Amino acid sequence: MELEQLCNKVKDIARDTGVFILEEQKNFSSSDYETKGRQNFVTHVDTGAERILVRELKKLLPEAGFITEEGTVEQSVEDYQWIIDPIDGTTNFIHGLPPYAICIALSFKGEVILGVVYELGRKEFFYSWKGGKAYMNGEEIRVSKTDSVGSSLIATGFPYTYFDRLDPFMHSIRYFMQNSHGLRRLGSAATDLVYVACGRVDAFYEYGLNAWDVAAATFIILQAGGVACDFYGNEDWLFGGTIIATNASVHDEFKEVIHKIFIKEEEI
Repeated sequence: MELEQLCNKVKDIARDTGVFILEEQKNFSSSDYETKGRQNFVTHVDTGAERILVRELKKLLPEAGFITEEGTVEQSVEDYQWIIDPIDGTTNFIHGLPPYAICIALSFKGEVILGVVYELGRKEFFYSWKGGKAYMNGEEIRVSKTDSVGSSLIATGFPYTYFDRLDPFMHSIRYFMQNSHGLRRLGSAATDLVYVACGRVDAFYEYGLNAWDVAAATFIILQAGGVACDFYGNEDWLFGGTIIATNASVHDEFKEVIHKIFIKEEEI
């Protein structure tokens, strides 16, 4: 099956799963969740949505393994791997706040080759496949042309693990509050990332993330002309636990700021 055709089928699966999630949201109680860790929650809607995704993606590509957030299927290592997050932004979902998104990526021998992010609040589909362009709801998207950090709108996420890094994180907040167009924290890393892809946001950074948080959306950024790396400047953004993703024009300047604050721990 051609990747474009496969991507269209994955979008259909995401759309159907979105119907389930939005229907469940109507009667959802904000107290109906389990705690996986500090500020890290799971609901029956997360697990139900993941089961739907796994079931349908297995039909689509039976030979593929899975890397999933909620662990409803055995995590296996195959040449093809589905990397999925049924609801990126579960805390937002619990409280009835947008955005939250379905994230589906496909990798082949460690390289992401397809990505779909369905942001349910605005009914926006972001998607791409290797060899194709990046799209939102059928329209081609590209990263912004902003060429300085001082002119950039920056997104990040508040940490809920690794609080030993809280001091440099607060340093970064202070720096960007004074040296950019502003900071946004939406509560869904995947949404932040696809907003970089379509030019609404110029740069994103966060630590403590997992592959399912970043795989689909970061692939879409790359397809839209952006750049991604970890806090060390290496290309291990998928499994490295830290990520910098930008429109490319501000990448070197932005990466240097993050490196100085988090790695060198310099006062800037």
